[in-house]
Parts: sequence; structure tokens; C-alpha cells
Amino acid sequence: MNAVVRMTRDSGNLAWRNLLNIRRTPGSLVASVVQPVMFVFLLAYVFGGSLGGASYREFIMAGIFAQTVTFNASFTTIGLANDLQKGVVDRFRSLPMSRVAVLLGRTTSDLTTSVVSLVVTTLCGLAIGWRIRGNPLDAVLGYLLILLFAFAMSWVGAFIGLVARSVEVAQSLGLIWLFPATFISSGFVSVAAMPEPLATIAEWNPITSLANSVRDLFGNPTPAGLPQPQGWPAENAVLYTVLCSLGLIALFMSMAVARYRRAASR
Repeated sequence: MNAVVRMTRDSGNLAWRNLLNIRRTPGSLVASVVQPVMFVFLLAYVFGGSLGGASYREFIMAGIFAQTVTFNASFTTIGLANDLQKGVVDRFRSLPMSRVAVLLGRTTSDLTTSVVSLVVTTLCGLAIGWRIRGNPLDAVLGYLLILLFAFAMSWVGAFIGLVARSVEVAQSLGLIWLFPATFISSGFVSVAAMPEPLATIAEWNPITSLANSVRDLFGNPTPAGLPQPQGWPAENAVLYTVLCSLGLIALFMSMAVARYRRAASR
């Protein structure tokens, strides 16, 4: 019990430290705010006019929510790599604190960044005519599901940041996987419209299930002109998203902690 209390306290202190650093280097927070604004208006008005207008704008909002929190993993990657490169992690290691606290503090503080991004994305969606058409409880569950997935993505970013070890490499590794992961999904188009094997990959992509889950919970159906999603992941989207999120957290948390112990001991 003492170990859990200690880990929680140390993680909270480091999360607060990371949030205070945002005041000194606000560029990362600005980027997390500008990115969803850019994607909402570009996709809504560049593609929306030819792909269904208002109904398509409502359809893509779930994909933009999923894309936004997935892209925020790059902030975890770069932030952790920056601490490693500057020797901050080595100084933390010399202190009598939990070994997991450095990583948990980083992923927890970056979850706050995702909350800010979700607020901005929601406001942008309302500005283009998107609305939550389900009941309030389902809407709350939708946002909680997005944040659970955001936390999972932060652990993916943490592991990549530890592998990269330098900011320059982290900037490349932290972004290179994000575009195929988010665009080979049902975020912006129907999976049924994709050729094989992309359709199968997209069908089982957790980002697809998150987008489908959010559409169901927010009451934003697939437009009539787009094929309806099929298959087990689509029919059990919420369950599949929760399972994938918990699986990613368990896998990448264990990998990141193991990598951290090796990286910080060098």
C-alpha cells in the first residue's frame, strides 16, 4: 500500500511539474489546439461539399476526435525524449522516488492536453453545425471513451520517446506512424469503400472502433451515401475500443517501464 501511495504522490508531483512547464514553453499546447481546428475546417469544407455536406460534417467529427487524441501521443514522445536528452530523467533517477512515476506523470499530464484539445474540437464542431444527438449519459460515456484511448496512446508515445532518446529522432518517430494509423480507418471514409487488404486492416484498427463508438454514443449516424460498417468490431465497437485501450496500456506500460529502467541506467 505504501508503494502505491508513494507512486501516486510522485506521479502527481511530476504531472504538475510537466503542466507548469507548459507555461514556459506554450508551443506544444498551441499546437494541440491549432491541429484540431485545422482538420475540422479543412475536412468539413474542402471534402464536405462533395461528400454529403452537413451529414458528412457530422460523420467526420468522430474521426477528428479520434485523430486528435491519437496525434497527441507525439507530445508525449517529444516531451519524454526532451527530458532524456537534457538529463532530467537522470536527475529524477537519483531521487528517492518511484521508477514508474516519471512515465505516469508524463502520460497523466498529457491527458490534460487531450482534454483541452477535446474542448477545442467540440467547439469547432459546433461551429460547423455538428451536434450531439444522443442522450447526455451516452455523450459523457463517449468523451470518457475518447480519454481512455488518449491515455493508451500516451503510453505508445512514451515508449517511442524512450526508444528515440533524442528530440530530433522523436519528432520523426513520433509522427511517422500517426498518418497511416489514422487515415487507414473509418475516421473520414467508410471502411467498406477501401480495397483489400486495407479494408481488413481498417476494420480491426482501434481508431476505427473508437470513431464508430463515438458516432453511436453521440447519435451521429453514417450518411446514407456511405456503406454501413459491418463485422464484429463494428457491431461491438464500444467493447472492442475498451479492450484495445486496456490492452495497449498494459502492453506499452510494461514495455516503457522496462525500457526506462535500461535507458535511465546508462
